[in-house]
Amino acid sequence: MMESGGGSMPDYSILDQPPILMFIFYPRKDFTPCPANAFDLLIPVGHSVSISCRFYIGNPQWPSILFFHGNGEVVSDYDETAPLFHQKKANLIVADYRGYGASSGIPTLTDLILDAHKIFKAVREELLKRNDNKDLWVMGRSLGSISAIELASRYQDVLRGLIIESGFSSVVRIIRHFGIPVHGTPLEGIDRECVQMIEKIHLPVLIIHGKNETLVPLKEAEDLYGHLGTERKELLIIPAATHNDILYVGFKKYFEAIGRFVEGAAGGS
Repeated sequence: MMESGGGSMPDYSILDQPPILMFIFYPRKDFTPCPANAFDLLIPVGHSVSISCRFYIGNPQWPSILFFHGNGEVVSDYDETAPLFHQKKANLIVADYRGYGASSGIPTLTDLILDAHKIFKAVREELLKRNDNKDLWVMGRSLGSISAIELASRYQDVLRGLIIESGFSSVVRIIRHFGIPVHGTPLEGIDRECVQMIEKIHLPVLIIHGKNETLVPLKEAEDLYGHLGTERKELLIIPAATHNDILYVGFKKYFEAIGRFVEGAAGGS
C-alpha cells in the first residue's frame, strides 16, 4: 500500500508521559459476546499486544466503515448502533485501543497512531480474504479522530472517504481546552504538523458536530473543516446536540448524512 499523503506522523513522544496520558486516555475493559451478525478479530500490534476489532457485516456486498470510537468507549458499545449503519447499506468495523475492551497493552499517543496503520492493513486483508466489497471509509469519533485523520492522510489511494464526528484537528487543541498540565512541554510543533497533514487530505470528508458541544467545542469542527485540502467536504451541525447525545438528538440527520455521503463518494469515484 502506498502512502499518498507522504510525510511522517507528528512526534507524540513528548506527550507520552504518564501524568499527561492519564488525562487523555480512559481505558475500559468491558467486552460482550459477539452478536449474531458480527465476528471479532484480534490484531497483533506489538510484542504480546493485540487490538480487538469487531466486524458487523450486514451484507458482504456493502462498503465498510472502519470506525475508531471515542474515549471511555469499547467495541461492544456499538452492538446496538451497528444495525443503524446497516440500514444505510454500510458495514461497520469498530477498532479498540490498547487497554480498551479485550485489547491488551497500555495506551500512548504514539502507539495509537502506529496501531492504526496495523489495524487498517489487517482490516483490508480480512475484507479481501472474505471477498467482501473492497470500498472502505474511515471514521473517527472524538479521540478516534486522531487515528482516522492519520489514516485518511496516508492512504488516499485506497480509502473512499473520511468521516469525523465530535472530533478535532489536533490533540493539542484538547489539551489546551481542558488545561491539561503539560509542564512546559512544547506543543506548537505537533499542532502545526497535524494541520499540515489535514491540508493534504483530498478525499471526500463529512464532519458531524453538535451545536451545543462543550467537551470538544464546535470551533474545533469548523477549524478542521477550514484546514481540509479537499473541496469535497461537508460540515453537518446538529442543533441542540452535545458530545454524548449527538447520535440520539440528531439521529435522523446523522444517519441520512452518512448514508448520502457513502453512496455519493462511492458513486463519484
